[in-house]
Amino acid sequence: NYRNYTIGNFASQLGMWVQRIAIAWLTWTLTESPFWLGVMAMADFMPNLIFAPLAGALADRLDRLKAIRLYMLISACLSGAIAALTITDLITIHILLVLVLANGITMSFNYPVRLSIIHALVGRETLTTAISINAIVFNIARIGGPVLSGQMISHLGIGPAVAFTVFADLVFVVMLYLVTMAPKTDESTEASAKNLSAEIIEGFRYVASHKGIGPLLFILAFYSIFGRTFIELFPAFSDTVFNKAEEGLAMLTSVLGVGSLVGSLFLARIQGVNGLTRILIFNVLLSSIAVIAFASTDVYVAALFCTFIVGIAIVMIGVIEQTLLQASVDSAMRGRVLSFYTLIARGCPSLGALLMGWLATYFGLQWPVASGAIACLGLWFWAWRQQVNLARHLEVRPDEK
Repeated sequence: NYRNYTIGNFASQLGMWVQRIAIAWLTWTLTESPFWLGVMAMADFMPNLIFAPLAGALADRLDRLKAIRLYMLISACLSGAIAALTITDLITIHILLVLVLANGITMSFNYPVRLSIIHALVGRETLTTAISINAIVFNIARIGGPVLSGQMISHLGIGPAVAFTVFADLVFVVMLYLVTMAPKTDESTEASAKNLSAEIIEGFRYVASHKGIGPLLFILAFYSIFGRTFIELFPAFSDTVFNKAEEGLAMLTSVLGVGSLVGSLFLARIQGVNGLTRILIFNVLLSSIAVIAFASTDVYVAALFCTFIVGIAIVMIGVIEQTLLQASVDSAMRGRVLSFYTLIARGCPSLGALLMGWLATYFGLQWPVASGAIACLGLWFWAWRQQVNLARHLEVRPDEK
C-alpha cells in the first residue's frame, strides 16, 4: 500500500514542481516585479493559514483516500485552466492570481490528509523511515521537476509545462485506487459525532498546552517566515543578481533539491526518534549561516553551494518536525495537529515571501534576506537553551508522558 501510494505521490510531486517553476517564471515575465512573486507565493500558500484548522478537523473525519482523490481532481482542473489560458495567450497576472489562489485553497485541504495517511500505512516504528522516504520522493521531484520544467519552458513554452501537471495529478488519482486502508477505529467514529467547531478549538487547546508541540511549531513558524523565504525570490535572484534567467532559476531549485535529497537519505537511516531534537536545532543554525552567505554574494557558484547547504538543512528541519509531531501526538488529535503543521509549513512562507518581496522593492533583494537569516540566529540560540526540555516532551510516545 505504501509503495503504491509513493509511486502516485512521486508523479504528483514531480508535476507540482514543474508547475511551480512555470508559474514563477510566468509571473516574472508578466510583471518583472519581486513584489508580484511574493503575492503569487502568498496566493499559493496563504490559504493554509485560513483553512488548515478546518481541514485538519475534516481529516480526522473523512475517508482519506476518497478525500485525496477529490482534491487532486480539482487541482488538475485548475492546472488545466492555467495551461489553456497560457497557450491561447489569454492569461493575465490577475487571472493567474485567482487560479493559483483557488488551487492553494484546494491544496490546503489536501495536505493534512496526505500527511496523516502515512502513519496509517506504516505505523509508528518505521515512521521516521517512511517520512524520510516521502521526503526523498519529494526532493527527487524537486531536482527533476525544475530541470524538466526549464527544458519544457525553453522548447515548448510555459503552457505545456503546466499541462504536464494535469497528467501527473491524474496518475496519482489512479494509483490511489490501488491503495487499501483499514476501517476507521471506534475512536474516529466517536469523534465524528462532535461539533466541528468544538473539534477545531480542542485542537488549538491541545497544541497550546503541549510543552513540546507548541514550541516546536513556534520554531517552524519563525523559521518559515524569516529563514527560508528567499526560495520564493529565486526568479528575481536568478535574473537580476546572477544574470542566469530561467536556466538559473531551474538550477537553483534543483541544487536545493539535491541538498534536500542528501539530507533525506541521511534521515532514512535513523530508527526511532531519540536525538532528533538536537539535530533539528543544529540545522536551524546551519541554514541561517548558509542563507546569510547566499545573500552576501553575487558569485553564482558560491550561491549554488549555499543553496545546497540550505537544502540539507530545510529537509532536516521539515522531516524531523513532522516525525516528532507524529510520534508525540495523541492519535485522536493527529489530523488537527498535522493541519497546524501544514498551516505553518505552507502558510508562513507566504507571509515571509510577501514581506521579503515588499522589502526587496525598496532595499534590493539581498539585505532583507540576510536580515531574516540573522533573526533566525536568535531563534537558534533560544531553541538551543530549550533543547533538553523539548526532547523530554517530544521524543516519547503520548502514553509514556
